[in-house]
Amino acid sequence: MDRIFTAVSTRIAAAAGKPLTFMVAMVAIVIWGITGPIFGYSDTWQLVVNTATTIVTFLMVFLIQNSQNRDAAAMQAKLDELIRALEAARGEFIGIEHLTDLEIESIRAALEDEARELSGKDGTADDSVGALLKRR
Repeated sequence: MDRIFTAVSTRIAAAAGKPLTFMVAMVAIVIWGITGPIFGYSDTWQLVVNTATTIVTFLMVFLIQNSQNRDAAAMQAKLDELIRALEAARGEFIGIEHLTDLEIESIRAALEDEARELSGKDGTADDSVGALLKRR
């Protein structure tokens, strides 16, 4: 069941991001709009598009979330492997994605402080980005 869902959700998520899919959806909405006068802009006419868009949106949320979760887990596994493979890397960072937001923020702040101390600079990445933007 997992493999089937993964295969289907991957294909649907990939197709949903294509320009052709957008154009098909746009044409469907235009056709629906054109048929308004034919059906007298009835409640049923409005209900058709409302129901269809609600169902599509509801299902796409789950498919896209599944795709994002899989991508994030794969990326994390790759990063963990890089940390494990590099001798100078700190293995303690493997698995930190399972910590709370507060714990991760504290680690990030400590790393920024450490980088600032090692570089001997008081600036942050924000300062660097700001300086780069001013050059333009």
